[in-house]
Formats: sequence, C-alpha cells, structure tokens
Amino acid sequence: MHIEPAIRQVYALAYSGSSHKCPVCNKKLSKFITLPNGNLLCPKCGSLNRDRRLWRILTSGFLKNGIKILDFSPSRSLSRKMKKQQGLVYMSTDLSGHFLSDFQFDITNINLEDNFFELIICYHILEHIENDTTAMAELLRVLKPGGNVIIQTPFKEGDIYEDFTITSPEERLKHFLQDDHVRIYSVSGLKARLENAGFSVTADVYPEDKYYGLLNNETVLIATKA
Repeated sequence: MHIEPAIRQVYALAYSGSSHKCPVCNKKLSKFITLPNGNLLCPKCGSLNRDRRLWRILTSGFLKNGIKILDFSPSRSLSRKMKKQQGLVYMSTDLSGHFLSDFQFDITNINLEDNFFELIICYHILEHIENDTTAMAELLRVLKPGGNVIIQTPFKEGDIYEDFTITSPEERLKHFLQDDHVRIYSVSGLKARLENAGFSVTADVYPEDKYYGLLNNETVLIATKA
C-alpha cells in the first residue's frame, strides 16, 4: 500500500509527545497504541515491539557496509527502513504473498548458491515450517562462514510441542496459539535443533524498555556459522 506511510504520518500527529520514542522511525510519542494481544504499535511507522527490538539488535553491530542480507517475511516498517540503508544488499523474501518482498524463496529449498549471505533475519518463521530441520540446513548452506542468523519465535517452557496430525486452522489455533503455526518451540529445544544443524547458538534475553516500547523477557537467538 503505497499511501500507507503518508496516512500514518498524519495519523501519528495525534500521538506526538515526549514520553516514548520509536527507534525505527525516530518518532517521539505520547504513547504507543496497545493492541488487543498486548503488542505495542507505533502509529507512525506501524512497527510492533518485536520489530523495534530487532532494529535495536541490528544496529548494535550487525549492519556492516557491503554485506548481503536475506530477510524472511519482513514487517513493512523494517523492510522500508532496511531498503534506505546505504551500503547494504538487502533481499526480502516471502512465499505466502502476505508481506512486501523482492523474492519468493522456499526456506526449505533456497534457490541461491552456497555461502551467499553474511546475515539472515528469520523472525517468526520457523514455527510455520513443518520441515524445520531442512530449513535450518538451508540457512546454514547459504550463510557465509562467520555469518549470523537472527531468530525469534514464540516460546514455551519445557520441550518443543509439535504434532503433525493437527492440521486444521481451528485445531492449530487451539494447540499452537495461531492457526498457521505447526509447533511451539522452547528456547532450549530450538537451540538444540540449530546446533544439530551445525550452528553455534546464543540465546539472549532482553529486558523491558517502556521508552522504546519494548516488552520484558524477550528472547532472541543468534545462530552463527563457523
């Protein structure tokens, strides 16, 4: 939607203030919009709390001049932001058709050569993929040695919960909390699967930051190719 940014620009005027700031669009706000599920929406750029967290992580040292980046099903706010960054080769992809993207790569069979990207963003993707171990192998294959994959999914305590006999949207919503999810990972379970695929993995837990609209105890995994 090409006019969305202009509409949001006007809409955000009602939220001008100094109590908060969106790190994606740098708009100072009186408040974020609280959605029914508890997510905090920036009225100007449309970023959610997870988008703002990801942007803070990316700008902590991952965005380096000349690198090639693959971003799976990116949010509109971050996709627009990344395309404006000088010195990056940014490639967005989405197979579902629900997101703005340049390509339609299948994460289980990425049609690119080995060792292609320095950075891959895989945010809220793997919980949709039945053959997640195949997807992890493909991510490793197209990543350059020393490169990183930034990964987040919903998490639960204990073990990974998956049951491939559950196929209807209604049952998936009941069991996996969203009608197109096929599992709920635990942090330790996802970390173990990524390590079995050949990655070195760290799991970082981030605190709340009300000024930037960031939620408490948010876990993000960094998977690195040796």
